[in-house]
Amino acid sequence: MEEVVMASSSSLDSGIGSWELRSGSERTRYRSSATPPRSLLSLPRRNLLLSSSSSNNNNQILFWSLDRPQVEVRSFPAEPIGPLVSDSDGAYVIGGGASGSIYLWEVASGKLLNKWHAHYRSLSCLTLSNDESLLISGSEDGCVRVWSLMMMFDDIGKEAARNLYRYNFSEHTLRVTDVASGHGLCNSIVVSSSEDRTCKVWSLSEGRSLRTITFPCIIDAIAIDPGEHAFYAGGRDGKIYIAALSAECNPNSSYGEFIIGSLSDQSKAVTCLTFSTDGVTLLSGSEDGLVRVWDTKSQHVIRLLKHGKGPVNNVIIVRQPIRSTQVLANTPVPISRKRMHLAIPPPLEKYVNSTDGEVGNKAVTMFQSPWDDLWDKKYCSSYVMSNQIRDHQQSGSSGGAEMELERLRQECKRSAKMVQQWKKLYNDLQNVCANEFLGEVQLGES
Repeated sequence: MEEVVMASSSSLDSGIGSWELRSGSERTRYRSSATPPRSLLSLPRRNLLLSSSSSNNNNQILFWSLDRPQVEVRSFPAEPIGPLVSDSDGAYVIGGGASGSIYLWEVASGKLLNKWHAHYRSLSCLTLSNDESLLISGSEDGCVRVWSLMMMFDDIGKEAARNLYRYNFSEHTLRVTDVASGHGLCNSIVVSSSEDRTCKVWSLSEGRSLRTITFPCIIDAIAIDPGEHAFYAGGRDGKIYIAALSAECNPNSSYGEFIIGSLSDQSKAVTCLTFSTDGVTLLSGSEDGLVRVWDTKSQHVIRLLKHGKGPVNNVIIVRQPIRSTQVLANTPVPISRKRMHLAIPPPLEKYVNSTDGEVGNKAVTMFQSPWDDLWDKKYCSSYVMSNQIRDHQQSGSSGGAEMELERLRQECKRSAKMVQQWKKLYNDLQNVCANEFLGEVQLGES
């Protein structure tokens, strides 16, 4: 896998830059994009780069092919979109709006599958849990909220629930600047930072705060060590603080309790952080227009990447597989992939389209056969699947089309059955937890 560094700026002239991580050589420069913080992401399996852009009251979401500097698709959302996040397959994109609403789009069709009011003020950051079942959002209202994505598509469950969110963490007193999730699936930890100069560690399984760490300055960026022994916090004083996740507090620390060290290179405010896949290389963007590549073992900068005059507000790692032309030539492309034109998706819709009926707004998981192209998508909505079936029906009754049609029908049946199984499991787990809680209460009363 080849790792490429992508960095963006809020300056329209600087745009988005890309460099090879190992050599530091610059690659493509994507212009005409003024990117807000937390709004740059890649859809590697689709070979796409995605960002929101805001300039002169012109709010857009832009798609680029990774190998072309020109914008491929422009979308015009209903309001300015700040933070963006996607699932690991690049099938769905979730955006946070200035009004406090969250939007969920499907990339293949461009359909806005869901929208809900999440916070009282604009969204500042979004992230997904390790198993991608939970969405964690941070806002300028100082709250961190946890959302079950399955719940957001369960109309009956939403009507019965007291709140749409699973947890509401409201201990920060000022704007939330960043959130990061650990690797324990739905039992992982979440770290949030705020302009109140604190970072808080939360438990997703218990729904409570585990630790509060006070820093010498405001923290704007967080990156969790892959081993989850510590997390790195980028400060407005130009330092990257190292805070312990598992160690006991150290009252004698020169920085404060739980802060075990720092990285410093006399930079301006640190605005964004991300780890490489090796778990040792840390990348930081700052207001001085530079991207610094750190070796966390030696705690030294090993490379400087110059982005431009404007401050760097997004840094991501794009992992591109090295696929030879021979492999591509011998890999058959499924008919559905050709028809869907996955490399260049349609624009993202502005509103939830209610004219397609109940079926068109449901997310479905498709199960791949072992002989399918591994680069084909295994997640899509029932709207896309219905269009695939309709295309095959209109294409005639050839043997290959009939086989593909039958495969899609079977996938629809398996998907519906799996959704029911997951709902039953979810309800069973809720009942077990409720019974255990009642048992503990009765035991305590006795």
